[in-house]
Amino acid sequence: MKRIIFCLSLLLCFGLANAQTAKKQTIYDFTVKTIDGENFSLASLKGKKVLIVNVASKCGLTPQYEFLQQLYDQYKDKNFVIIGFPANNFGQQEPGTNVEIKEFCTSKYSVTFPMMEKISVKGDDIAPLYKWLTTKAGNGVGDAEVTWNFQKFLIDEEGHWVKSIEPKESPVSEAIISWIKG
Repeated sequence: MKRIIFCLSLLLCFGLANAQTAKKQTIYDFTVKTIDGENFSLASLKGKKVLIVNVASKCGLTPQYEFLQQLYDQYKDKNFVIIGFPANNFGQQEPGTNVEIKEFCTSKYSVTFPMMEKISVKGDDIAPLYKWLTTKAGNGVGDAEVTWNFQKFLIDEEGHWVKSIEPKESPVSEAIISWIKG
């Protein structure tokens, strides 16, 4: 009888461990708000490669909006999407409201890729999605502290974190384009 209970206990332990590892969180587990305040389920992006970028309108890297838009225009019909998240975490370089940010992006850079509401990408008030993006415990792959505006995160077609790209690297770099094409 003790042997049966021991065996059942082992099976139960292994079963729970496998169940916990089987449910690895993906980007599809998150819902965010658009810049217009509407819910946006990231599960709607299943089957697409996703580039997530924290953006700011008063940063030396702000001209990257132009390259992000070029990239989006070139690959949006090839199962690729860019999602911009305005954030004011670095040097107060995104002080505007969502309405002001949207106006800036569309009038200055003709942005048509999805823009989400302003969030925090680090610190105590970090948005849940960015907590997942920046911690191995969340994404299961690696830690990647957001170091400045325009840091990019690459997500595969199954919603898994692939890698983080440093802010200064151009959105149209060979590394990003070859990943999109791959």
